[in-house]
Amino acid sequence: MFCKYFSFFSLCLFLPTQRRCSLGHVSSLHSSDTTSLPGFENLTMGYNKYLRPYFGGEPVQIAMSLDIASISSISESNMDYTATISLRQRWTDPRLVFHGNRSFTLDARLAELLWVPDTYIVESKRSFLHDVTVGNRLIRLFSNGTILYALRITTTVACNMDLSKYPMDTQTCRLQLESWGYDENDVTFTWLRGNDSVHGMEQLRLSQYTVERYYTLVSKSQQETGSYPRLILQFELRRNVLYFILETYVPSTLLVMLSWVSFWITLDSVPARTCIGVTTVLSMTTLMIGSRSSLSKTNCFIKAIDVYLGICFSFIFGALVEYAVAHYSSSQKCAAKVPQEGPANKITKEMEDVNITNILNNSITSYKQKISFTSIEISSDNVNCSDLTMKSHEKIKCVLRNKMHRIIGYFTIQNPGNVDHYSKLLFPLFFMLVNVFYWAYYLYF
Repeated sequence: MFCKYFSFFSLCLFLPTQRRCSLGHVSSLHSSDTTSLPGFENLTMGYNKYLRPYFGGEPVQIAMSLDIASISSISESNMDYTATISLRQRWTDPRLVFHGNRSFTLDARLAELLWVPDTYIVESKRSFLHDVTVGNRLIRLFSNGTILYALRITTTVACNMDLSKYPMDTQTCRLQLESWGYDENDVTFTWLRGNDSVHGMEQLRLSQYTVERYYTLVSKSQQETGSYPRLILQFELRRNVLYFILETYVPSTLLVMLSWVSFWITLDSVPARTCIGVTTVLSMTTLMIGSRSSLSKTNCFIKAIDVYLGICFSFIFGALVEYAVAHYSSSQKCAAKVPQEGPANKITKEMEDVNITNILNNSITSYKQKISFTSIEISSDNVNCSDLTMKSHEKIKCVLRNKMHRIIGYFTIQNPGNVDHYSKLLFPLFFMLVNVFYWAYYLYF
């Protein structure tokens, strides 16, 4: 009999032209139904869905709770995340009080005939209500006028991310619920049971993140039109770095170690050492481009992974430059040994070919000048600038030349073979030291 009574009640609600019909008329037909649900006619008599409960009086207290079904599509490029939630709202409407201690689950389409809060999701880019097979909404009415209104929503919410420590970062995102039109004088928002009002966060399994912790907050939004109540669910997501260690950090480190192999190859093996240096540089460049492709829209950030790849590229390029310096010094030293014998023999032969007649025809002063200039040309490294026969501007040039040779001598590598010997020790040692500072800074600071 109650089913017939309830079907008639639903029919009355969905027929606005028949708002005058009441359950009192039903009681005359089915007196046994009205005895079990006295006062139920308040649902159809004198109810105005456009006015909030306690209109003109105290604000309506709305208690909320959340069930987090999933958090997916966390995008660093778009700075947002997508979540599927079940939003439950509870409030008391004294116009819907009826006798008894029972609760009834009503058809979800009755929400169009009842007053419901105008709650919206702050910073939501796009959202939709699930409607398969029917609209995923729930309305439960309690005898004291309390209404439970539940919705299943999928929403994409903005989340401001700091990617300076990517991929060793921890991101803090928010899900904020606020009243759109009613200020704090009309409605107040509270969490039903504090942090226990949120369910499902512990069971979440995300692809790249781990939920560190979450907590609820109660706040207000100050706007020009007033102060509006706001509820905040704040949660921290820590990125799983193991994938990036295997995908980027280990290959880049191995490339740096591969570039050190050239230190054990002799300087005369030009094709072998050049091939290793160029190959490692190109491989490192490809690895750097690949790591940035997934974050093409966030290249403005100097991320931790970019710093490490830059360090590795510097060490690989340094190993290539080291061979260029060592090979150049070795070739210069070999070239310096050849001219030491040639010019000296030529000068000696020229001195022997000078006949006595030419010596007697020349003056003593011209002969001394010729000998002085010859000594300058023979040994430019040890020029005697105190010769009285030299002019002032020639002495200045001589002094500057000696200074330049002395400065160049400080940077001249006497034994090019020692360059590889010291590089075998300094490159790995300095690379390990840089790694210690890098991981200590990004993991603990």
